[in-house]
Amino acid sequence: MYRLTLYSLLLLITIACQPQNPGQTIINQSIAAHGGDAWLGKRISFDFRQFHLMLEQQGGQFRYERTYTDSTGTPIKEILTNSSFTRLLNNQPQTLDTAQVGKYSRAVNSVAYFVLLPFKLADPAVQADVVGESKLDGQVYDKVRVRFRAEGGGKDHGDVFFYWFNRQTHTMDYLAYSEGGPRFRKAINPKVVGGIRFQDYINYKGDEKDTTSVGQYDQRYSAGQLPELSRIEQTNIRVEDMP
Repeated sequence: MYRLTLYSLLLLITIACQPQNPGQTIINQSIAAHGGDAWLGKRISFDFRQFHLMLEQQGGQFRYERTYTDSTGTPIKEILTNSSFTRLLNNQPQTLDTAQVGKYSRAVNSVAYFVLLPFKLADPAVQADVVGESKLDGQVYDKVRVRFRAEGGGKDHGDVFFYWFNRQTHTMDYLAYSEGGPRFRKAINPKVVGGIRFQDYINYKGDEKDTTSVGQYDQRYSAGQLPELSRIEQTNIRVEDMP
């Protein structure tokens, strides 16, 4: 049975006590629609492309693990926590330079971040603003811009994201970002596992030379101007209580 940890309680209190500007209110409604606090104190595992991932978060601490084999068949395990990153080849720790740590840790964290949306938007570093209204595929959406405070926002606190929340269902159905290449994502194949709503995405490619206008990608999507780049799909999803 799920146990409400001290961190879970503090997070819920933090959300409740945040000044309820419209952006935060919309995000909190979406978090409830996607399962509320069902992800806290859970071990979430799934397959993504050639990778197997396991995400754990409890008591203010997280542990993300990614395992796979390289082109030679060598097993690789990467472990990212609040304070460290470790990469093992054949169960032997690698010595990594700063650039390698950044590259591999970002790859692990990126997959975890998108899978845990919109729950990750409850982070105190998030600054949310409603910047418009959109009609996408026949539905009305609130467009919310998310930026991050430098304190607690991590190394990438300068990143800017846009999210589109369905006014009727409160689900997070679209998102856009420019970091790593401008992208627009449409949620597909929603499924509920362990009380948590998981989504796959169609990943659309924007103009690599123009990363300043991703907030208008809803208009370009509706006009058919964004080519499909890839599919972001998670399979074999499992949600278990933490030991």
